[in-house]
Amino acid sequence: MTGSNHTGVNHMVFYLLGIPGREDLHMWISIPLFISYVFALLGNGLLIFIILNKGRLHEPMYLFLSMLSGLDIVFATTTQPKALAIFWCNHREISLNGCIAQLYFQHTFFISESGILLIMAFDRYIAICYPLRYTTILTHSVIGKIAAAICTRAHCIIFPCIFLLKRLTFCKTNILPHTFCEHIGLAKYACDDIRINIWYGFFVLMSTVILDMVLILASYALILHAVFRIPSEEARHKALNTCGSHVCVIVLFYAPAIFSVLTQRFGRHIPLHVHILLANITMVAPPMLNPIIYGVKTKQIREQFLYLFFPKQK
Repeated sequence: MTGSNHTGVNHMVFYLLGIPGREDLHMWISIPLFISYVFALLGNGLLIFIILNKGRLHEPMYLFLSMLSGLDIVFATTTQPKALAIFWCNHREISLNGCIAQLYFQHTFFISESGILLIMAFDRYIAICYPLRYTTILTHSVIGKIAAAICTRAHCIIFPCIFLLKRLTFCKTNILPHTFCEHIGLAKYACDDIRINIWYGFFVLMSTVILDMVLILASYALILHAVFRIPSEEARHKALNTCGSHVCVIVLFYAPAIFSVLTQRFGRHIPLHVHILLANITMVAPPMLNPIIYGVKTKQIREQFLYLFFPKQK
């Protein structure tokens, strides 16, 4: 399964260990991951169904929410089925092309989700600062173009990673101590110089996720400035309440990812299994909790949910 360094061997098959040192707990760890994944699929699928089947929810805010739910489903699916296969069936083998495909779609949909959260912040800015022009600015045509631009940006910026990885010779170990593949996590097992991979990864992070976070903060700074100029306290509360769900989802999406990155960069003393568990939580927690947050805090969605399951009580 392993190869020595500088032997000219180029591994085309890798083995994901899952959580090294905690193999005896794989079955127990898989239970909450499986439940979270199932809830993510059901919750986001239900949210999409409710939004698309109710004409009065065909507003920009809810259409963007349905896009976020669709991305959540695919994002969680890029890693969790393989992780569960490792935990349940000891199916550790993954080809180099399969590994690259997994990390490609994982990174692509993460960046797409970040883009959707940015557009949802812009949506709240328009709704609060220009309420009379809201539906004329965010028409269905504009929403479609925005969605296409977000997906195009994500695919185009991650696409070079395929070639940056394919050029490498993997003649070190082919055993990966993780449940899924990552760009730098895979590149560091190559015998070649990977500085270009590292710098390109840094460029991707700064030009997408970090930029999106800065623009989201700028949007909410403008929103707060506009809200606190409203003379009516009730109107201020109503305006802020419309942003509550989105703010919770933003924190839920970025906080675990940032914490995971920081622990990888600076938490050298933190055990490897903790890093891997954090990475899996980052992949499955936001998709599971997003539908719950919007279902609880958004009256229109909550009403449609109750009507769907308890029609006689409506």
